[in-house]
Amino acid sequence: MPTLLLLALSNIFMTTAWYWHLRGGMEKPLLTVILISWAIAFVEYCLAVPANRIGFAHGWTAGQLKIAQEAIALVIFGIFMVTVLGEPLHWRHAAAFLCIMAGVGFLFVGRT
Repeated sequence: MPTLLLLALSNIFMTTAWYWHLRGGMEKPLLTVILISWAIAFVEYCLAVPANRIGFAHGWTAGQLKIAQEAIALVIFGIFMVTVLGEPLHWRHAAAFLCIMAGVGFLFVGRT
């Protein structure tokens, strides 16, 4: 559970670092946006690295950690896309999410 919580928190910061400037930040100079994004991403790394270490120490494979991170990233991005960027969800988003979740299932089948 700590792995999933830390991965979720890290994804909130990474999604913000990558996409915050698309809403109200487009007038800022690119270098400023990059530096602000790096500062936000630093927090993401401070959460993601321990998440991966904890997960690996508890028997998760690198593939399981990565696919879990991707699934979490899609959920976080979907929420961000709707709430911050004001974009609507479409059936294609749900279909893509289901494909990723199938990948999660495949990597976790038989995991002890």
